[in-house]
Amino acid sequence: MGSTWGNKFKLSIFGESHGNGIGAVIDGLPAGIKIDLERVQSELNRRAARGNPLATPRKEGDQIEVLSGIFNGKTTGAPLAGLIRNENTRSGDYAKTKDLMRPGHADYAANARYGGFQDYRGGGHFSGRLTAPLVFAGAIAKEMLSVICPELGIGSRIVSIGEVKDTPIEDWKVYQTLIRGFKNPAFPLYHANLEEAMKQAIIAAMEDEDSVGGLVEGFITGLEPGIGNPFFESIESRLSALLFSIPAVKGVTFGAGFEMVSLRGSQTNDGLRINNGQIETLTNHNGGINGGISNGMPIVFQVAFKPTPSIGKEQQTINLANRNNATLKIQGRHDPCIVIRAFPVVEAATAICLADFLL
Repeated sequence: MGSTWGNKFKLSIFGESHGNGIGAVIDGLPAGIKIDLERVQSELNRRAARGNPLATPRKEGDQIEVLSGIFNGKTTGAPLAGLIRNENTRSGDYAKTKDLMRPGHADYAANARYGGFQDYRGGGHFSGRLTAPLVFAGAIAKEMLSVICPELGIGSRIVSIGEVKDTPIEDWKVYQTLIRGFKNPAFPLYHANLEEAMKQAIIAAMEDEDSVGGLVEGFITGLEPGIGNPFFESIESRLSALLFSIPAVKGVTFGAGFEMVSLRGSQTNDGLRINNGQIETLTNHNGGINGGISNGMPIVFQVAFKPTPSIGKEQQTINLANRNNATLKIQGRHDPCIVIRAFPVVEAATAICLADFLL
């Protein structure tokens, strides 16, 4: 399985949705980095969204247990291993329908890849549950980055849920304000008055036994120019690899993204100027990256999440046991919209990528 990533900040994730536990092993951390485990746990709590009626009814404690790599509050230089035990599984929900391939899920593809030996309960290793160790690793990366690059800021906001959309941010300096102003809100929006409309879009889908997707925007401030590489090790290619590893991600764009195809070069080029002795761009259509390398402006990117594939509506599928066509109404506990729990995961992937570049 492709569950290991990184050149210098090396990450492996392990576990299944309904197994004994899930976790991560991080190799390459320098020794002597102070780790605030309360801050690390707070990142996991953001992802869990406990108490949010629009999130999955499955409530896990997501308490991190550090097995190695930290001693007296600081990294030892040895691999850092973290374990999160699964405590609230209901595997019986899946045993009844294990031969019915859930549309939109990895069930059939995983069966074809692993010959039916994969853990099918709750999606096994393919489950969004595995984003918890990803967030743990991202939180550790954030702790390290705060030491080696204290001016760096990583943030995210919800751009759309269903057909309800927040407005694009044209002035790149706004992102510096957002980094200072967002205090880990449960619903990060540029225009907070859209929160109720977005929640109503989720509720409407729930009532219809359906789901909705959306768009998350991530951003990085304070990254100096000259970080990254061309071609295969570019910021875009490395960060995209991590972002596409988040379950349900179906699109990643940088800066103005696909909107640039309908514009002219004169509209998408970012002019340069010197302001108070500092080089900056007039606009940020390229999202802070040129030639795969940071140019000193905020790095801005958008991540598209598809609607949750687990829905209550009856769908067409196949029964692998008897090789017949079948129908399926998915039972169990599922998020009607992944977006409201996804933005901490986007931030975690961003922090992991930056840690790998900056070590």
